[in-house]
Amino acid sequence: MPYNEHQSAEQGGSALTKAQLSEILFEQIGLNKRESKDMVDGFFELIAETLVEGQDVKISGFGNFQLRTKAPRPGRNPRTGEVVAIDARRVVTFHASPKLKEAVQSGSPAAAV
Repeated sequence: MPYNEHQSAEQGGSALTKAQLSEILFEQIGLNKRESKDMVDGFFELIAETLVEGQDVKISGFGNFQLRTKAPRPGRNPRTGEVVAIDARRVVTFHASPKLKEAVQSGSPAAAV
């Protein structure tokens, strides 16, 4: 069953949630609901742990989650105009694979698989 058939009214169909991913695993693969939830949670925990350890995550045919270190820089409080220092920090960026980009452009999820 495609994702769009799982869109909830309260989400307005604008985002796929972890709960919806678990439900799809339950319905399509036959895992029980607990196994489905644990698999989805474990998947995202592994990605987060890998990034926290300083390693990039590459998912073939989907994209790359990469760590980037941003240098300290001066900023400005938009309300007061006061100059404030913005500390150096690490951020996560996502770069879609060419297959995913093509699928999004064509509107066909089969192009990303």
